Amino acid sequence: MSSEFPPFAVTVNLVVLTLRDGHLHTLVVNRGVEPFIGVPALPGGFVHPEEGLTEAARRELAEETGLRLPEAHLEQLASYGDPGRDPRMRVVTVAYLALAPDRPLPVAGTDASGSRWLPADTLLEGAPLLAFDHARILRDGVERARAKLEYSPLATAFCPPEFTIAELRRVYEAVWGTPVDPRNFHRKVTGVNGFLTPTGDTTTRDGGRPAQVFRRGPATLLHPPLDPARSPTHTPSRSRLTPTRRAP
Repeated sequence: MSSEFPPFAVTVNLVVLTLRDGHLHTLVVNRGVEPFIGVPALPGGFVHPEEGLTEAARRELAEETGLRLPEAHLEQLASYGDPGRDPRMRVVTVAYLALAPDRPLPVAGTDASGSRWLPADTLLEGAPLLAFDHARILRDGVERARAKLEYSPLATAFCPPEFTIAELRRVYEAVWGTPVDPRNFHRKVTGVNGFLTPTGDTTTRDGGRPAQVFRRGPATLLHPPLDPARSPTHTPSRSRLTPTRRAP
């Protein structure tokens, strides 16, 4: 039976963020097929008729990079459907945000010729340019992560299951792109009900005196929220406040 509606395709793309060497990185692949062959892009691909969106996102991540994120934070970010975003046909993509502790180097497969971690700030500045509208999707993903760190315990997704306050603080500094006063930060995060649960152990892996070890608590929202603008050592970060917008 014919239809009056033109055909279109549905894809998924992933903004996968992690911390490497104290800096926020995102996962990119080099496209192995046209259009934009050889150009860096976010991992993703077409949704199969028999699978759901989240299932497709996890499959594409594993196929294109060899990475699997069974324990990572994964949430739907937004949908993008501008008519000209893909030169092949009308394509609507559903983007996902994935956050995880430091991951191993990815191994490319299927239609990706190479995959690697790149600093998010340099990609937001347009170096290198990303295929399709992936620069916009990346910007939205980074801003979502930065905003959610203020009012949710999402920062713990970048940490191992057990961590110190100093390790957690370095997550906020890397994602927010600004230094955070250690004493003020310690007071704030330990004062938020349900954010952190002490394990009763200590460690010296941060150097100096033994530090308490924590794990994520039961809270789903932080009250009061953690605001980087209120930190005594806050220096405005241009990438956080006004990331450069470039055409993909």
